[in-house]
Amino acid sequence: MHRLRELDFLRGIAILLVLLNHQYLFQFTRNIGWIGVDLFFVLSGFLVSGLLFKEYQKSGKIDPMRFLIRRGFKIYPLYYLFYPVYLIPILFQHQFSLLRFLSDVFFCQNYVNGWGYAFAPSWSLAVEEHFYFGLTFLLSYVIRNKKYGLYESDSSDRVGKFEKVVFLIMIVCLLCRVIQNIVLPDLISRNFTMTHLRIDSLLAGVLVSYLFHFKHAYLERNFIRFKRSSMLLAFLLLSFTPFLNENYSFFVKTIGFTFVYISFSIVLIHVLYTPAINEKLDTWFSKPIVTFISRVGVCSYAIYIIHTFINESIILLPFQDIADYLHVEIKYLLFPFSIVLSILCGRWMTQFIERFFLIRRDRYYPSRSA
Repeated sequence: MHRLRELDFLRGIAILLVLLNHQYLFQFTRNIGWIGVDLFFVLSGFLVSGLLFKEYQKSGKIDPMRFLIRRGFKIYPLYYLFYPVYLIPILFQHQFSLLRFLSDVFFCQNYVNGWGYAFAPSWSLAVEEHFYFGLTFLLSYVIRNKKYGLYESDSSDRVGKFEKVVFLIMIVCLLCRVIQNIVLPDLISRNFTMTHLRIDSLLAGVLVSYLFHFKHAYLERNFIRFKRSSMLLAFLLLSFTPFLNENYSFFVKTIGFTFVYISFSIVLIHVLYTPAINEKLDTWFSKPIVTFISRVGVCSYAIYIIHTFINESIILLPFQDIADYLHVEIKYLLFPFSIVLSILCGRWMTQFIERFFLIRRDRYYPSRSA
């Protein structure tokens, strides 16, 4: 499969932000880290819908079942193979809950438990799973009903019905966030994780993907027109993130999520349309750094799966004794060790486990959008 280094770079940034959020170094790094998941959401919305858009452009239809099976080969093997390592401590502590266990297994933990039950970050996987099924249903319906105008002329500036439908869902999502955080403010985790409150971040990626595939010239023209002002807007909309705790901030859980996905949509468009983007990234950050982060991005899903286990396990090692001996705070030892070990384990999992299943996926269920 052909990979785009610049998009892997964004994936790498996303997973590094997640690692910052889940392994404490400073308060501002922990605060800003939560946006890594939202960057994943925008990227996932863009890339996954792009597969279906390309399939439609190629054949005039989509195969929802094949699409979902292919996504399953990507998501399920690592998740289910490594889920037991998170469940074992719960079993040893005699705190097992069948309902919560089943919610993890069937990807509804963000409604039953808020965070994942055994593997807390798995709530985001539930959101993505719901998105995959919802997107295939929406596109299947739109394709059968030509009046919704999935395909618009590349030169058209008119907002199509499909775009209006997606935008309406995003507005409803924002309104649900505001109402739920006012009426049910005590649902601290669920107000952060439930799909109907978070799926607009993925839909933002869908809108970018739709414009990229069906209105390429229109999107490029507006990118050139608003290139500098849009990047400034993206920076301003993200500027609040180091200063607010996402779990307890009404602003973050309502309009803050919207600010973040708008910002990352702008960043994504810049990455897609900036000429010679890889050379410019190498100039801005240096080639070794960009290459390293891009390689981390290739392994980002595996790192996401394993990093919480590593964080929970390394506290059993004698880091406190070492920190006392060196006269440093223990966080300065735990933080780099956790990140390095997570990346190394994730790379191994990607090369030897994920790759094994993806090869078989492509053999038995080849992509129709290639």
